[in-house]
Amino acid sequence: MLSPLGSIIALLCGTAFLLTASGLHGLLLPLRGQLEGFPTASLGALGTTWAAGFIAGCFVAPRLVRRAGHVRAFGAFAASGAIIALLTGMWVDSVAWIVLRVFTGFTMAGAFMVIESWLNEKSTNENRGTVFGIYMMVTYASLTAGQMAVAFGDVSNTILFMTTGILFCLALIPTAVSKAVTPQPLAQVSLDLRGLYANSPVAVVGCVLIGIANGAWGTLGAVYGGAIGISTLQIATMMSLAVLAGAALQLPAGRLSDRVDRRFVISGAAFGSGLIGLMILLTTPRDGSFVIAMTAVYGAFAYTLYSIIVAHANDHASSEDFVKVSSGLLLLYGFGTMLGPLVGGILMERMLPESLFLTTALAHIALAAYALLRISRRAPVPVEEREAFKTLPSERAATPQAAVLDPRSDGEAETEDEYESVK
Repeated sequence: MLSPLGSIIALLCGTAFLLTASGLHGLLLPLRGQLEGFPTASLGALGTTWAAGFIAGCFVAPRLVRRAGHVRAFGAFAASGAIIALLTGMWVDSVAWIVLRVFTGFTMAGAFMVIESWLNEKSTNENRGTVFGIYMMVTYASLTAGQMAVAFGDVSNTILFMTTGILFCLALIPTAVSKAVTPQPLAQVSLDLRGLYANSPVAVVGCVLIGIANGAWGTLGAVYGGAIGISTLQIATMMSLAVLAGAALQLPAGRLSDRVDRRFVISGAAFGSGLIGLMILLTTPRDGSFVIAMTAVYGAFAYTLYSIIVAHANDHASSEDFVKVSSGLLLLYGFGTMLGPLVGGILMERMLPESLFLTTALAHIALAAYALLRISRRAPVPVEEREAFKTLPSERAATPQAAVLDPRSDGEAETEDEYESVK
């Protein structure tokens, strides 16, 4: 345990600061925007442009890192994140924020890819599971810390924006002074829609629908909390518990999916998410404690789905295709997160704040129905031939490079140099 941890401590410290900054900034913007009276549709667009920038970063970042090197590239990404965070505090304008979120998503994708490739370089087949588990713990703990930090500041002034900038700057220090050897070039990202759909139709459709639901909730959940009048502390708690509840339920739900057809578990969790969403929509609760409890149950169902879908897709894929399938599904999830905030923002603006859950419920119920339909069309993979379920880090803090780090992969992928040599 100490050996892999000791060799990656600087990277994990940089990761912790980076994710704390991301969690803080991601919750701060919709809260401040709502305070300033920005249209809800504009607040939803913040999530759409972030996701667009993140996807673009996954494709472009490998080439940028190849030219500048890992240390300089990571420093540039983290410094850019700090600059953008400070600009959003200085320039409080909905259109400016929407544009700046594209660059935030891009820089976060680049920074995550550098960290994940570096962690992979420090991992072996023997300790990859340990390193991956530590990375997951740092991911969830840091995102939660960043979100909860909003409750201890004043959203109406620039202090929290300045804090975000400081955290981004702190993220580059551990890697800048580290003696770690620069890793190999980043894995080349590609998307083969036809191949992914042939491998698993449920996974392709499911990742887009989950992206729509999670993108809507992740971007507009704070706006919903503000609109119904609960406190900033309660909003931060609500957003954090939803993700943590999903993380806690990943393993038991995954273990269940190891024993039965995973599509039944996918359908059940999706239906559970949709049902809770409809209950919130119809009952319009206003008590903060009750809302937190309901959204925690919602998150417990909703945030287990992605990991089970990845496991289902890889049951049908060969071991050498694990990285390609997992990274492709993550990109599809990203495309879904571009749509969800837009749809949710428009519905919330024209209807009730709870219309956010109409967006999520429609996506989840559609997924539940489609998974049941596919059960009648294709036999499940025999239990003895399946890959054992593994939990995954938060999709919001993972790039296709994370698939290389996953213990189910062999730790190798087509790098930029290899890609150029076979073109």
